[in-house]
Amino acid sequence: MVDLNGRVALVTGGGKGIGRGISSALAAAGAAVAVNYATDRPAAEGAVADIIGSGGRAVAVAGDVGSPDDVERLFEQANAALGPVDTLVNNAGIFSFQPFEDVTPSDFDRIYRTNVAGVFFTCQTFVKQLPAAGGSIVNISTSGISNHAPGSALYTSAKGALTTLTRVLANELGSRNIRVNAVAPGATDTDGARDLGLINDENVARAVATTPLGRLGHPHDIGQVVAFLVSQDAAWITGDVIFASGGLR
Repeated sequence: MVDLNGRVALVTGGGKGIGRGISSALAAAGAAVAVNYATDRPAAEGAVADIIGSGGRAVAVAGDVGSPDDVERLFEQANAALGPVDTLVNNAGIFSFQPFEDVTPSDFDRIYRTNVAGVFFTCQTFVKQLPAAGGSIVNISTSGISNHAPGSALYTSAKGALTTLTRVLANELGSRNIRVNAVAPGATDTDGARDLGLINDENVARAVATTPLGRLGHPHDIGQVVAFLVSQDAAWITGDVIFASGGLR
C-alpha cells in the first residue's frame, strides 16, 4: 500500500476526469490534496467533499495555470490551507484534435499556453516554495506521443514538449532531491472526453481493438500510477515516462 501520509499535493485540473482520479488516489494514500480548478468550481468542491467524506484533507483552489499570477495565488491558497506543497501533479490541459492545416494561430496559442507554458510556470512556482527536503512532480502526458495519430499534431506536439521538459527538469532538479516524471494515459473514459464526442461507439471499438488489455482506461487507473510515482516506493525513478495505457502505443 502506497503511503503518502504527511504529504501535501496540488493537482491542477483536479476536480474532474483523470484529475479527479488522481486527487482521489493521492488522498486515499494519505496525502492532503489541493484540488485546482479554473472554471468548474462545483466539480472541484465535489471532489473535495468526497475526500473529506472519506476521512481525508482537501481544499479547492482556484486558478488558471496559463496565468502566472493565478499560479502564484493558487499556491498561496494551498500553502495557507494545507501547508507547503511537496507534490505537484500537472494534469490541467486542453484537448484539441483537427487536421494539421485547420489549426489557427489562436488554437496554437490556447493549447500551448495551458499545456506547455502552464506546466512550465507551475513547476517554477512549485520549486520556489518547496521545502528543503525536496519533493516530486508528475506531468500528465499522453500515449499519443508514441502512436502519432493523424489529427493530433497540435495536442500531441504540446505533450511532446511536456515530455522533454520532464526529462530536462529531472536532470536539473535531481541534486535538490526533486524527482520529475510523466504519465502517458491511453484512451480514458472521462466526462470531458464524452462531452467532446471522443467517446463514441466507433472510437471505443477502435481503442479497445488496439489496446492489448482490451478496454478503455478509467481515471482510477491513472491515479494509482501517479500515487506510486510520487511515493517513496518510487524513490529511484526520475526522468521517466510511464505509459498507463493498457499497452496502447
